[in-house]
Amino acid sequence: MELALFSLILLATAALITAPLRRDARDDDASELEALEAARDAKLREIQDAELDLQIGKLSRHDHRRVDRALRGEALALMDRIDGARPGDGPGSER
Repeated sequence: MELALFSLILLATAALITAPLRRDARDDDASELEALEAARDAKLREIQDAELDLQIGKLSRHDHRRVDRALRGEALALMDRIDGARPGDGPGSER
């Protein structure tokens, strides 16, 4: 009985001591995800700006294709990183 009580107290103490460490890891993951989402949003605005530049004549069709292709590739890479950073996503998880 004493051993069970001692084990319970030890387990509760360990959980209490390590709680901030577990919370910080979740916060870091959330802040990384927020940063990736902000970068994605900025990249999508760049794509829209390039489209506007084409429409008003600041970019030729050739230059727009080159810029658009690069920006969309960067946006897709960011989206892949976002998918990998979301909780529950990763190897072995089903969608």
